[in-house]
Amino acid sequence: MGPSTVEDLLRVLAPQVLGAVVRRYGHFDTAEDAVQEALLAAATRWPVDGLPEQPRGWLVTVAARRLTDLLRAEQARRRREDDAGRGLRSVAPAADHREPGDDSLVLLFLCCHPALPPAAQVALTLRAVGGLGTAEVARAFLVPEATMTRRITRAKQRIRDSGLPFALPDAGERAARLDAVRQVLYLIFNEGYASTAGPRLRRVDLSTEAIRLTRLLHRLLPDDPEVTGLLALMLLTDARGPARVGPDGELVPMAEQDRSRWRADQIAEGVALVSAVLPRGDVGPYQLQAAIAAVHDEAASVEATDWAQIEALYGVLLGMSDNPVVALNHAVAVAMARGPAAGLRLLDALADDPRVGDDPRRHAARAHLLERCGNLAEARTAYAHAARRSTSLPRQRYLYGRLARLTDAGDGGPGDGGRVGSADRPTGS
Repeated sequence: MGPSTVEDLLRVLAPQVLGAVVRRYGHFDTAEDAVQEALLAAATRWPVDGLPEQPRGWLVTVAARRLTDLLRAEQARRRREDDAGRGLRSVAPAADHREPGDDSLVLLFLCCHPALPPAAQVALTLRAVGGLGTAEVARAFLVPEATMTRRITRAKQRIRDSGLPFALPDAGERAARLDAVRQVLYLIFNEGYASTAGPRLRRVDLSTEAIRLTRLLHRLLPDDPEVTGLLALMLLTDARGPARVGPDGELVPMAEQDRSRWRADQIAEGVALVSAVLPRGDVGPYQLQAAIAAVHDEAASVEATDWAQIEALYGVLLGMSDNPVVALNHAVAVAMARGPAAGLRLLDALADDPRVGDDPRRHAARAHLLERCGNLAEARTAYAHAARRSTSLPRQRYLYGRLARLTDAGDGGPGDGGRVGSADRPTGS
């Protein structure tokens, strides 16, 4: 088994193993550390020794043993400090770790504990349930890795001190945590569908896990309109995945995708979900984003897309929250509906917003629109800046490719249009 295959398997198993260990032994913060060490051991040994007969059971066994060591060391330290009143109960690994249940949803709600600030809820869940590394979580929040490490550590300690049982909360407690649960599933999907860094454009394991967890959440809460909207959004966006990556792993923008490769079954399911939930009223941002995705997916081509409707939907979405990425996508929709000059004015108005002003997505969109306007010199500058700012290697290659094509074309006139209707990921990502 190759390293990449092992990595993908471990990412799927990580939340299941953590859930099993926490449910059995408690000590969330220490259990998370023990599971991370078990995952590291598996990443080192499995490519050499081969996959064990029961990978999940192997991980639970190793994690439980390591948890025992960590707790015994903690007990010894506390005894030395004469703090016997806060002794920890010891644990011993059970003989059989083959469990039929999946604790991922329980773990998800536990990480979204109301005692935690919203940002800490999302960060901890991305780490424990989504399987993202601390550096990846830090990028999602636009903070240094050291800052995120401290934030996650404090969150684990609060979970430990809360003394909550490892079980799904009751209806009232679920409602208090639901916003954070939906947000974290959204972020996990975004990172899987369009990775913010690294050599791969997509991380299918993450987006698949996000859809799986959202399906579980939808079964638990079938009448929640925003859970339904979130599931629809994921399905409609993920449906384009096969056409989004070229044969050599390169980015294929939506305007150039072979739409016959889009997954028709996922589109049909997503459209049915959003069509059923929107007429109920109480429309939220996930439902609106799903509606936008449905307009894209049901169009035969970029030219046939109802851009006026997409612009209007983004306008409603903008009225709900001050989200700079929504504003960026609204500008793109305006450009497609009313022309590149109109879109450029909106993109330039975002230049002073520290949240998105130097974001590579803004520079890339601006480069496309400048190219469409025939301003090739400024377009080259914008493409170069977007490429330098991007941490995704496939996106860098795509942007440098556009830059090279414009450089070869010189300043004799407009390029081929540099279609901007290629925002192929959920809003706000």
